Amino acid sequence: MRTASVTRETAETAITVEIDLDGTGSYDNATGVGFFDHMLDQLARHALIDMKISAKGDLHIDDHHTVEDVGITLGKALTEAMGDKRGITRYGACLLPMDDSLVRAALDLSGRPFLVWNVDFPTQKIGTFDTELVREFFQAFSTHGGITLHVDALHGFNSHHIAEAAFKAVARALRDALEADPRKADAIPSTKGTL
Repeated sequence: MRTASVTRETAETAITVEIDLDGTGSYDNATGVGFFDHMLDQLARHALIDMKISAKGDLHIDDHHTVEDVGITLGKALTEAMGDKRGITRYGACLLPMDDSLVRAALDLSGRPFLVWNVDFPTQKIGTFDTELVREFFQAFSTHGGITLHVDALHGFNSHHIAEAAFKAVARALRDALEADPRKADAIPSTKGTL
């Protein structure tokens, strides 16, 4: 069973993440940040990861701590759920169109975190949500999930579409990387013998 439940509590946030990597994409995400919940729902649905996230944060200050700490906690849950990564495909990529936007995501579940982020938003806000927090989430998620992650926005003029395409592209790439490799179901996908 590739499942995990991780809780993170700080002076700024209290977060619980439950995931099942072999799910159907069901979700129940409640962070108190509406647009972010919508993005997390997309991540779960398109990665086929069952996801339940509950977060209470210092939203009276802003959304930053909540978004970043959800990324940290979700990354830790992913690492725990993957275990030794035996039998996974390891790599995934997706070129995802959404209306005016086109986003490319490529990732490696290498255990070596690195984020390359080439995404520009034409606005600073999507509703009340700061667009810079999209990068903050993926930085935290890739760092604590041990993911080498490249995200490039190739086209787009609507900030909502660009953000949503980024989440969906990462989700689809993650889905591919987490799938079992039918030719190497019992092997660690590395010449090192470990990831």
